[in-house]
Amino acid sequence: MPASRSVTVTLGPQQASLEARLKSGAYASASEVVRAALRALDREDAALDEVLRRKVEAALTDPEPSRPAGDVFARLRQHNEARLKAERRDP
Repeated sequence: MPASRSVTVTLGPQQASLEARLKSGAYASASEVVRAALRALDREDAALDEVLRRKVEAALTDPEPSRPAGDVFARLRQHNEARLKAERRDP
């Protein structure tokens, strides 16, 4: 494990959350709170990476044929134009 070093952090509005966690006794120091927050962020990043990996994998193994980008954008333009016309009719 690398040697620890001091870091100065400005928390802004999150300072109250840190202080509440310390006051509750759930954490003994601000360093513990920050370490726990970073571990939670690491878990969130890992979960997001897994979701994205699965979506890419599903897209790559999808048996449906690819569609040309021009066709997709043309359909999106038509959809948006129809939606805008409907909004103008029903203010």
